[in-house]
Amino acid sequence: TEIKYMRLIKETDIKFMSQSRFAFFLSGAVILAGLISLFLQGGPRLSIDFKGGTLVAVQFIEDMDVNDVRQSMGAVSIEGRAHDYSRAEIKHFGSARDISVRLPILEDQPENFPQLIVNHLYDSFPTVVPADQNDFILSIDKVGPKIGAELSGKAVMAIVSALLLILIYISIRFEFKFAVGAIAALSHDVLITIGIFSIMDYEISLPIIAAFLTIVGYSLNDTIVILDRVRENVKSMKRISYSDMVDHSINDSLSRTIITSITTFLVVLILYLFGGEVIHYFAFAMMIGVVVGTYSSMYVACPIVVQLHKGIKS
Repeated sequence: TEIKYMRLIKETDIKFMSQSRFAFFLSGAVILAGLISLFLQGGPRLSIDFKGGTLVAVQFIEDMDVNDVRQSMGAVSIEGRAHDYSRAEIKHFGSARDISVRLPILEDQPENFPQLIVNHLYDSFPTVVPADQNDFILSIDKVGPKIGAELSGKAVMAIVSALLLILIYISIRFEFKFAVGAIAALSHDVLITIGIFSIMDYEISLPIIAAFLTIVGYSLNDTIVILDRVRENVKSMKRISYSDMVDHSINDSLSRTIITSITTFLVVLILYLFGGEVIHYFAFAMMIGVVVGTYSSMYVACPIVVQLHKGIKS
């Protein structure tokens, strides 16, 4: 019996390969903008997960002005001495009632330093804090410099290892030129996501690294489906050019690709809108990844496979 399934787009004949030059120009421009931003900022903006430091997030019972909080941090008593932390990163965390204070690693920092910061904020605004201090604290994070450096190394190793293993797997399962196209698409996706985070001045934290690895997996899935169709059509479409055959393969998979991308995008969009501050940037990275991953499967991986095929033939 014939299995019928929904096709969002029917019988398309889009010439993807003829658009590849414009696609490379577009991708190059976005990646270049991201690299310039990274260069100007001295690299990606890393969270305390990697740099080390203290993050305190608290919740007042009324909307707060960040400048008032900053002014109060100008004289924090630590072990009998006044310290000026007014230049620390102080911003709203979610709503206007929630404030986060981020402090770098400090010399001779006491063990209870995060609690001292909480106590100072609690005592500085007695009329706009909850009666119970436990209700005032949203989160307290403290990461040492050694742990931060170790996590940075492991994060980079995780991404590089994933790309290397994918290269080996696709080379064995398909062909080496397919593996090169897939790795180029995955690297393209990660570079664009990092670049956009840099341009928007968003932090790279451990959840964002998890998002990068998820983007790699999602984009790879899209790319594998198209390349698998290419491999099937190579045997049955010997009379047409390799470029036209790749176009035909992308068009065959287009309905499935778009349906999958739209449903995934809607899920991460809902997470972005309603998931709360903790998951906000993870969902944002995933939204970029879904869009860019779908694009790169068609406009980065496949054109590179076509160019490598021409090189092998010549």
